[in-house]
Amino acid sequence: MAAITKADLKTHIYAEITDVITRSDDTIVDAAIAAGEGEVKSYLNRFDTATMFGGTYTNQYFKNIVKDVVCWHLIKLANPNINLELFRTAYEDAKKILREILKGDTSPDFPLKPDDPNTDIDEAGHIEYGSNIKRNNHY
Repeated sequence: MAAITKADLKTHIYAEITDVITRSDDTIVDAAIAAGEGEVKSYLNRFDTATMFGGTYTNQYFKNIVKDVVCWHLIKLANPNINLELFRTAYEDAKKILREILKGDTSPDFPLKPDDPNTDIDEAGHIEYGSNIKRNNHY
């Protein structure tokens, strides 16, 4: 199941514009949604993507990022009455946010992957490190 549907895109693109771009072919919309979600998943590997893209996850910040990426994949087919520069900027902003999440510079309220109880591996990718207190020897 997808995180967003064609009906969810109405907050970003009017339905009549979507129909003009796709010539009322919903398979094109589905392909753009799949491509956009695949791109977003590639950045969110430490999060529980099965939950996030399962269709029941309701975080609107996450959904807006996915919609920005999906809209770019959709409108690059054609541009009737659409400001491509606006969507290109939104697409680039979404990718920038995803890169920051990937690097750990920002930490959104997304569900992390659950740990496997059979291993000692932190599935979410958190690494703890530290060192001893620096010693200052005086002679």
